Amino acid sequence: MDKARVITIFIGVVQAGSFSQAAVEAGLSAQAVSKAIRQLEDYLGVRLFHRTTRSLSLTDEGQRLFELANPGLRLLDEALDNIQNSREAVDGLIRVAAPTSLGTIVLAPLIAEFQQQYPAAHFDLQLADQFTDLISAKIDVGFRAGNPPERNLVARHIGDIALNIVAAPSYIERHGAPKHIGDLHKHRCTGFRHPNTGRLLPWELKGEGGTIYEDIPCVASFNTAESEVQAVRAGVGIGQLALYMLGDDLDTGRLVQLLPQQVASGGGVYMYYAQRTRMPLRVRHFIDFMAERAPALLPKSRKGR
Repeated sequence: MDKARVITIFIGVVQAGSFSQAAVEAGLSAQAVSKAIRQLEDYLGVRLFHRTTRSLSLTDEGQRLFELANPGLRLLDEALDNIQNSREAVDGLIRVAAPTSLGTIVLAPLIAEFQQQYPAAHFDLQLADQFTDLISAKIDVGFRAGNPPERNLVARHIGDIALNIVAAPSYIERHGAPKHIGDLHKHRCTGFRHPNTGRLLPWELKGEGGTIYEDIPCVASFNTAESEVQAVRAGVGIGQLALYMLGDDLDTGRLVQLLPQQVASGGGVYMYYAQRTRMPLRVRHFIDFMAERAPALLPKSRKGR
């Protein structure tokens, strides 16, 4: 027995005052309404109505059930209306997952800008460099750098990562600057370990036939991009870093670009989500907003060049 269905029919009969009128209002046959009431009475083991050919009234047990069930049905109706209305309002919580550096540098300022337009939209921003499964983590929108997600997800490319070889002026004063790719093996360099595999990633460089991957010996390796950037700024060594993480370092001279002809792409930045349909309006607006605004914060080249 579908309890919710028969309770709904029972309340409809009480409010309509007859089986036939309740059937009309529910779009059912009178026989279906009568059968549902019999099922409910059999399940409860009590009679709910006094029925004659000319009148219908509640038994004591029927009156008690109506008094207990009717407020619950109203709450259910209100809950359904609330959820339906939420699809048409830009308010409520948006859960977002992203790599730490991307979330801090790109997403955080854009979330602030989005909330200026939609103050009733709230965010739960979860930052981790590992790939986040949207379903298990109950995430509305995820972001990923590198390759697009390989699962059954909708993925939108919102920008590319430009990798620049840079060093602090203090490092160059002590050790000089490389003139060619081969010179990197003679210098003190930093490296990045993949947060999922722990593997030291090769540098991506431009070769005659396209991108080449070079294993550069490092004097210090890091598993977060932010820590590697800070180390390069401190003069630990030469690093290959994403341009969007450098801010105005290159324009102010805090860092110096080396081998500029070797600027390579470190893959794309992707926004991904579970489905296109039945999406709350707040999430749909946020996705469209990020697709429009995020590329400006993912520069492909140094400002002024």
